[in-house]
Amino acid sequence: MWGRKRKDADGERPTPPQRLRDALRKARVDQAERSDLFDRGISRGETPRLWIDAIAHVCMGPDKRMYRFLQETRYGLKVLAESVNVPEVVHAVTKYLAQRLLERERALADGLLPGARDLKHEMRSERRRRRRGALTAFVFGVLVGIASLIAAALIFGPKP
Repeated sequence: MWGRKRKDADGERPTPPQRLRDALRKARVDQAERSDLFDRGISRGETPRLWIDAIAHVCMGPDKRMYRFLQETRYGLKVLAESVNVPEVVHAVTKYLAQRLLERERALADGLLPGARDLKHEMRSERRRRRRGALTAFVFGVLVGIASLIAAALIFGPKP
């Protein structure tokens, strides 16, 4: 306890503790990988596309040298970035993913996502059903008890 510290069995030094910011970033990335929020994949076709999520993708421009980062909206395609330099497009995609992750975290915290809202409503209604069932069973038991006491009094009561 107060003496000399023993060396590890492997003889390696223990790794220094991670910074909280790095650990949070890693946890967020792991969570995003587990969920289907960002479903990366390349679609085949006349112009192959690298899908970042359900509404955003990277494709080649008309001259096949330019990369275009596009987002599908209600009003049509919106160009988020367009460049011949790959690092510029990578920066735009990284910025987009960070914004989407923050929006998702904020929506989860506020309970605005449909899944979170439905889950809350479902839990409330389940609690109400349980309470109602317990109250119904209690009232039914009281009524059966009163009816049995009356029946017992009529059957076994004093006879005139």
